[in-house]
Amino acid sequence: MGHDTDSADHDFLAELRWRGLLHQTAGEEVARHVGQASTAPRIAYVGFDPTAEALTIGNFIQIKLLAHWQRCGHRPIVLMGGGTGLIGDPSGKSAERQLLDAERVAANVEAQRPTFARVLDFSESASNRAVILNNLDWLGPIGYLEMLRDVGKHFSVNQMIQRDSVAARLNSREQGISYTEFSYVLLQAYDFLHLFRTRSCTVQLGGSDQYGNIVSGMDLIRRMAGGEAFGVTTPLVANRDGTKIGKSERGAIYLDASRTSPFAFHQFWLNVADDEVGRYLRFFTFLDEAEVLELEAAHAAAPQERAAQRRLAALMTELFHGVGERARAELAAAALFSGDVRSLDARSLREVASELPGSVEERAALAGEGVPLADVLVRTALVTSKREAREFLAAGAISVNGERIEPEHRLTASDLLHGETTLLRRGRKHWHAVAWR
Repeated sequence: MGHDTDSADHDFLAELRWRGLLHQTAGEEVARHVGQASTAPRIAYVGFDPTAEALTIGNFIQIKLLAHWQRCGHRPIVLMGGGTGLIGDPSGKSAERQLLDAERVAANVEAQRPTFARVLDFSESASNRAVILNNLDWLGPIGYLEMLRDVGKHFSVNQMIQRDSVAARLNSREQGISYTEFSYVLLQAYDFLHLFRTRSCTVQLGGSDQYGNIVSGMDLIRRMAGGEAFGVTTPLVANRDGTKIGKSERGAIYLDASRTSPFAFHQFWLNVADDEVGRYLRFFTFLDEAEVLELEAAHAAAPQERAAQRRLAALMTELFHGVGERARAELAAAALFSGDVRSLDARSLREVASELPGSVEERAALAGEGVPLADVLVRTALVTSKREAREFLAAGAISVNGERIEPEHRLTASDLLHGETTLLRRGRKHWHAVAWR
């Protein structure tokens, strides 16, 4: 999608508002403060928790928040939680986090770095270029007594235990909350203070579950630096049925190809429900309002063409995996739709097969005259019995590698794609991948 800061005079809050990404603001005069960036560019940060080596599309909402900030002419800071990640944020969690060792956190920080460059402009030539910082650099050297004396004295335990994230855990007899996680808010507040002092950062952005932590940072800045700071939060983005956005039947959708293949990534967006695709276009793409409305109108007129989903899938896959991988994913999706799966190259075949229901068969069975297809079908999800297998075969409803076959067909080595897999299909939509080993 490229980086575009030509819209430097666009209103950041208005941009979030029409997209449905504005939840709360904190601080008086926040609209004035983050208004016309061409005359007074501001600096904002978002913190990212390095609990895994890859970020998900749920995390992308916050990266995109920084991208909108930058496209409106302001300067973004990506704050990696190399220090806070050793503790764990209790916000939104019903149980104590599993603590990671320092080596794992450091490795996760490094693994996540390339993802941000896909969305934010880090080029030296950009006047509002993004920067990545690691809070371990300043939290690591702080002594325990120094933190208690200089920072802790500004926090009221009475107020801290009233926080939703803390109160819920205090009332849970099974879980409770450790002193470690209870103290997390001091570290995040200190991050905001440090960035205010050293980077002139006056705005913290985040999800709605971070509102209390953001306000604590603003209060600490007022108390310890005599300064004014602000906060902006997004809603916790969920599907209309309340389920967490960015989840598939196979789990979370990651932004890194090592965790979610480009084909699976493309398929996720391609399969977004008709009543959700408009929201997804607003939340996840950088299309402007007119383009989104145009796509919604086209979708309403001809939902069977799935123009909105196809545009969504193309934009998101290209953003994180590049033009080439987007094209490969589209070809693979078209091959599945048409049945022309023999055209898939070996890598695309493996990615496609990994996303389909599958089973494993003995390769030795393919020798000689091979194995009756009906015998293999009963061990797949395509039929429920040998009788049903014979009925579907007799009706011509079963294809092998996209090609119709005779009812008495026997599978042999000639039915292997790239020497390893056979793709079976019932009707037009129901696929099953058989791996021969």
